[in-house]
Amino acid sequence: MSGELEPGRLYSAAALGEQLGVSRTPIREASHELARLGLVEIERNRGIRIVATSVETLLQGFEVRLMLEVPLARRATRHARDEPGVRRRLTEVHERFRDVAAEGDAELTLRTDRDFHTVLLELSGNDRATSVLREQRDMVLESGVGTVPTSRTPVECFEDHADIYEAFMAGDEAAIGEAMSRHIVNTATLLIAQESRRRSEFHDHGVADRLRGLLT
Repeated sequence: MSGELEPGRLYSAAALGEQLGVSRTPIREASHELARLGLVEIERNRGIRIVATSVETLLQGFEVRLMLEVPLARRATRHARDEPGVRRRLTEVHERFRDVAAEGDAELTLRTDRDFHTVLLELSGNDRATSVLREQRDMVLESGVGTVPTSRTPVECFEDHADIYEAFMAGDEAAIGEAMSRHIVNTATLLIAQESRRRSEFHDHGVADRLRGLLT
């Protein structure tokens, strides 16, 4: 996340263990988990290679979110409409999101953003899909790539969720589907444009069209 380990470079487990003051066993276990998340590649008998986040990896992640998160948000809204008491959970994390954003803490804002989405998805009742989406969001956070504070302020990030929360509280399934779709496409567009300014391989136009194609 800090960029101390250079993307593309090969590191030995022994050297990393010495640097971190641990044995090779926890390094090996951690590297397998990171490889599962797509953050490193393990080269047998050679070491661990750090993988740079690619535009295609990010776009596929946002496609997964559109395919799963939009219908699950509708389902969560339907459940909440039938059981008004469950709305309290989303309200609590929404208020915490607002407070963190107002304080201007970029990292905590991104993590509270993730918590807002996680709670909403948990209310859908599909644990498997919620787990997949949580892992996807964690991978983006752990890669160090985020729109806050580079492309928008913590408050702007919070405000981008306003129509999602309002539709949920109103019990409007159609509105929350539209709001979630808009939010995901907007975040993807901001993120790809942001990364393209510092990495030439990220110059990929038509991001919004590609993602919206999943919704037609």
